[in-house]
Order: sequence, then C-alpha cells, then structure tokens
Amino acid sequence: MTAHVVASLGWLGAVVVFLVLALAALRTDDAMVTAAGYIAMDLSVRFAIVPLAVASLLSGVVSSLASPWGLVRHWWVLIKLALVAVATVVLLLQLEPIAALADGGMASAPVASGEQWREAVVSLVVHATGGLVILLAATVLAVYKPRGLTGFGRAPSRVGRDARHRE
Repeated sequence: MTAHVVASLGWLGAVVVFLVLALAALRTDDAMVTAAGYIAMDLSVRFAIVPLAVASLLSGVVSSLASPWGLVRHWWVLIKLALVAVATVVLLLQLEPIAALADGGMASAPVASGEQWREAVVSLVVHATGGLVILLAATVLAVYKPRGLTGFGRAPSRVGRDARHRE
C-alpha cells in the first residue's frame, strides 16, 4: 500500500512540474527557455512520470488484490483503475510528440511554423491538465471510498447468506 501511495503522489507531483514547464514554454519568447523547457519535459516524462505511472498502476492492482477492497468488488476501485489506466495510455501516446519537441524535430521540418509549435505545446498543456484532473479524481476516490459494490462484490455475500439460511 505504501508503494502505491508514494508512486501515485509522485506521479501527481511530477505532472504538476510538467505542467509548469509546459506553461513556461508556452508563455515565453526566449528561445533558450523554450528549448530548455522541452528538454526538461522530455526528461521528466521518461525518467519520472512514466515510471511512476506504471508503478502506481501495478502497485494499485497488487494492493487491491491483497486488501479487503478487492480489484472488482467496489465501484470506486474499478473507476479508479479505469482512470489510472486511461491516464497511463494517454501518457504513453504523448511520448513521441514530447520527444519531437525536445529534439527540435518540428523545427527541422520544412512546413513547421511557430503556430505548429504553439499548437503542440498547447496540446501538452491540455493533456497535462487533463491528467492532473484524472489523478486528483483518483485521489479523491481513494480517500473517500464511496459506497457501492459491483455485481462481483455482492455475489460472495449473497452466497454466504444463502449458506447460512440452509444451516
């Protein structure tokens, strides 16, 4: 459980830093600050955000299977799993565009323009903001644990009740 909490909070914090870097790159006119921001975003994604996302996802599955909450017994666990899985997939799909910005790939393309750079960075801001919202929603679910059992969660208790009634 501790590994899951640490990985999840680390992921959340790393996304906040990524968002700050993306906003700085978007708002500055200084080419050196922009280039440094892209490189820092790429490094933070590859060496912090992706490892923390994978660790959060895997440790969440393991800890849910080892806990009374279970992986498919409670709606809040399933919803949290879906949110984290979607966020991880979207993150992995963003690796290439982030690397392209860091490598200056768009600048070397003949059709690249300042507007294309801006659109790419705006996309990173939007994705980072969306990821942050998803991670905050997952955190709220983990803290408040709303009631509600899935069909899998109700089935064992129904079987137990039926067995007690036959005795």
